[in-house]
Amino acid sequence: MTQPMQSPWMAVLVAASMLVGAGVAKAAEAPMRLVSVTGSGEVKAQPDMAFVTLGVESRRPTLAEARAEVNLTVERVLALTRELKIDPKQVDSTRLQVQPDYRWDEKASKQVLQGYVVSRQIEVEVRDLDRLGTLLEKSVSAGVNQLGEARLDSSRRKDLEREALTKAVDDARLNADALARAAGARLGPVQSLSAAGTMPVPMYSQRGMTMAAAAPMADAAEQSYQPSEMKFTSSVSAQFELLVP
Repeated sequence: MTQPMQSPWMAVLVAASMLVGAGVAKAAEAPMRLVSVTGSGEVKAQPDMAFVTLGVESRRPTLAEARAEVNLTVERVLALTRELKIDPKQVDSTRLQVQPDYRWDEKASKQVLQGYVVSRQIEVEVRDLDRLGTLLEKSVSAGVNQLGEARLDSSRRKDLEREALTKAVDDARLNADALARAAGARLGPVQSLSAAGTMPVPMYSQRGMTMAAAAPMADAAEQSYQPSEMKFTSSVSAQFELLVP
């Protein structure tokens, strides 16, 4: 009986399979060499905008009295923002709270309603920092009795964060290259990269902005507000391949 002739293509496939198997075995014997590093980047910038919370609270025997007092103050503050040419879209005065005000009657051993507390918050986005001091001080004169610190920010936040991130990646690569050269190797391509960013938010230096000083401050000259410098920082963790001669 004659044996079937073996196809030449079959021989090629068998040879290729053997070569691939040998390559896999060799790769398993020599795992990739890696160097793990971290990098950091920082960008400094002057803030060009701020967010301010102005609060009004009234405690009166009747709800109508408390609401009327709060509404009057809010109208004054809104008029002030228009005077300072702050875009109405950057002013939010919708936060309103109403709650009864009770006191404990020892003789009757029960709570007694003595009035109502109405409070309202006005969130203002200030795009011109030269107007911030005037807004804060004149708001107190208008009747604002809860004044939060201004939170500074930058209209270029995204660009500054990306710039800090780029610097962090460059720093990581330099660190990895230094380690590779110290070990007598060369730096290969990046194999993994992860990032995290933080940005401490500086506050305004507010001189005498306590509510206790509100009355004398209303008649005083405008205070000086010196914005501190903002720092955008980023950090990365990276792994690079080590190429050994």
